[in-house]
Amino acid sequence: MSAREEVLARIRSAVGPNPRAETVPRDYGRAAPHPAGSPALLELLTDRLEDYRATVHRTSGAGVADAVAAILTDRLGDRRTVLAAPGVAERVGITPDTGDLAPADLDRVDAVVTGCAVAIAETGTFVLDSSPVSGRRALTLVPDLHICIIDADQVVGSVPEAIARLDPARPLTFVSGPSATSDIELQRVEGVHGPRNLHVVLAADA
Repeated sequence: MSAREEVLARIRSAVGPNPRAETVPRDYGRAAPHPAGSPALLELLTDRLEDYRATVHRTSGAGVADAVAAILTDRLGDRRTVLAAPGVAERVGITPDTGDLAPADLDRVDAVVTGCAVAIAETGTFVLDSSPVSGRRALTLVPDLHICIIDADQVVGSVPEAIARLDPARPLTFVSGPSATSDIELQRVEGVHGPRNLHVVLAADA
């Protein structure tokens, strides 16, 4: 018997042939005091993202492409290779990712631009779900600069509100600031698991 089979056998022995289905209480708070996209939530999201060392750019819906272009020029100049998630490529006028590039090829891409599925103000987090707007997971893990576009109506207050908007069958990546970790001496190192530089374009017309 393999170790896996042994563990599963012990579980079956412990729960018996007819395991009882436990009722899990769901009495925790599911909604924040402010509706999605409200100015209070946008301010809170901005504050939390900046606390995590992301750079937030506020603009209107019509100004998204110009905001992205300004970030790229400021960070990279005119000579650069940039890809966008297919669902936002036309919006920002950037070549879409076709999914053909291997990680080694993506490592030569200077920046990527994506949207997101939802953003959580309380935690300063946005969620990528590998949809055309979010792009495939490798696209946002390999290049060193990630620009994420968040529309105001995607910003909710709490994690339960965000979970209710997500498809649990999709691969989900929760992003709170640039990739970073700390060693045993608490020395922060950025860019270990993903991009060192994260810019968020927060679009609201109100």
